[in-house]
Amino acid sequence: MTDEQLMRAAIREAGKAEALGETPIGCVIAREGKIIARGYNRRMTDKQTLAHAELFAIRKACKKAGDWRLEDCTLYVTLEPCPMCAGAIVQARIPRVVYGASNPKAGCAGSVLNLLNEPRFNHQAAVEAGLLGETCADLMRDFFRTLREKKRVAQTESANEAGKTEQED
Repeated sequence: MTDEQLMRAAIREAGKAEALGETPIGCVIAREGKIIARGYNRRMTDKQTLAHAELFAIRKACKKAGDWRLEDCTLYVTLEPCPMCAGAIVQARIPRVVYGASNPKAGCAGSVLNLLNEPRFNHQAAVEAGLLGETCADLMRDFFRTLREKKRVAQTESANEAGKTEQED
């Protein structure tokens, strides 16, 4: 599979997260162009800080590989990794990371920090940013736009209910 096909697979994983009402972030890990692990965001569903797409995929890839080192793999993720996920990538010795959309508030593959290329660490990862970036960014923008709209509707309905109660009194 090509990088683009693998990123599209990560986008499909993001769709699984979105179907649960989660922030649409998806990840796949490939070895020699074949997917060995998948993951998607489940923080709200699992009520777990650690339930990030990358961590699910890394855990599954390690199990499949029978090793904690993933030195011959590439990680594809729809959103630039956060500090926790970037640290896990370094710890797993993943040599290459491809991501779609930048994360200007928490990205640690170059946006806020670059933990994946920190020379003081034992291992670094080559980073390729922006593959299908607009598609990945649109997933995030659309999700949060819809979330804001639902919140506005709920607030309006709540205000209308409060108004009805006052009129009845």
